[in-house]
Amino acid sequence: MPAIVLVGAQWGDEGKGKATDLLGSRVDAVVKFNGGNNAGHTIVVGAEKYALHLLPSGILTPGCIPVIGNGVVVDLGVLFEEIDALEARGVDTSKLVVSGSAHVITPYNRTLDKVTERFLGSSKIGTTGRGIGPTYADKMSRTGIRVQDLFDEDLLRAKVSGALNLKNQVLVKIYNRRAFVVDEVVGELLGYAQRLRPMVADTALLLDQMLSDGRTVVLEAGQATLLDVDHGTYPFVTSSNATAGGACTGSGIAPTRISRVIAVVKAYTTRVGEGPFPTELFDEAGERLRDVGAEFGTTTGRPRRCGWFDAPIARYATRINGVTDFVLTKLDVLTGLEQVPVCVAYEVDGVRCDELPMTQTEFARAKPIYEMFPGWEEDISKARALEDLPRTARDYVSTLEAMINAPISAVGVGPGRDETIAISDLLD
Repeated sequence: MPAIVLVGAQWGDEGKGKATDLLGSRVDAVVKFNGGNNAGHTIVVGAEKYALHLLPSGILTPGCIPVIGNGVVVDLGVLFEEIDALEARGVDTSKLVVSGSAHVITPYNRTLDKVTERFLGSSKIGTTGRGIGPTYADKMSRTGIRVQDLFDEDLLRAKVSGALNLKNQVLVKIYNRRAFVVDEVVGELLGYAQRLRPMVADTALLLDQMLSDGRTVVLEAGQATLLDVDHGTYPFVTSSNATAGGACTGSGIAPTRISRVIAVVKAYTTRVGEGPFPTELFDEAGERLRDVGAEFGTTTGRPRRCGWFDAPIARYATRINGVTDFVLTKLDVLTGLEQVPVCVAYEVDGVRCDELPMTQTEFARAKPIYEMFPGWEEDISKARALEDLPRTARDYVSTLEAMINAPISAVGVGPGRDETIAISDLLD
């Protein structure tokens, strides 16, 4: 069975964990291939709600192997806190595998992230302050610490010492912060080594063997298309590739192994952090979406910015990722609206634009062009087939499908695992 890529089609928080659940017990491995603990999935299983940050959502599927790929940056303290919290609730985490080539978030990465963001003031990016960006910067400048380095104390010490030669200068002389001590940083990282070692493997080799054996592997993106460092709303993006192309580099799986790209999209739009957002609402409608949709960040708790569905963004996600299937989530949040606006295009300096503007300047000035669609009053949370939906809700789904240039294969009508309309099998 070839690999399946699962990405977010907007600015994140679309419900990718729920989409992974749709694949169920037929999935043999779920791979987190980018990002770190700067984003999260909220998954509802029966009466239980789980907030995952660093761990792949497959950790909750019995028999599934959860994998943290080489493209992830790992805060080891957070990793073990999350494992311990799940184990305390009876979740078996013993199958977790971590790439030896994944980079480690160090204490100085976290500090640099926070002080840099404060220093930027009104020009801040809106990072989570968890050290993600500085760790990826170290990776690209070839001064990073990898998981495998924790098992060679001499190498680890040399790498930390080399990194701090510069970083301590920046912290002390520019930001007026205390310098880090090499021995303290090395000691903290080595403190995780013994517990970490049994989890570490050549995950690229493991995944290739699984695919060769006919097993199903899901490659799960953190963040989303519009937060991709290359293809998102730069500079208000994350520090990694959250699109389908990043699934290959972040996991070691070859592009020819991928047969399907599933994108998850909300029935409206949200984002966290700074940056342009054409359909953002600043009125009671935005507050309603936030309250009904429980739009608060899984990782940060920050209230999400809310707006209407943006078709140009979804079409962009289709094109950039090569989307074969969409999973539409949170349709139930729109219940009770008399009319539902959908952004079908933008107006930029008096000119209609049906696709995302090429430049940051133009996108910042983009004004949404809306079409209005009739809403519905009926509770749709018990719907399990399209025919169970009110006519206007079905029309809304089919209208969005026509706008985004790829089929909608599932529709979420509530937060629970079973509150989903499966239109077509995502593994066929």
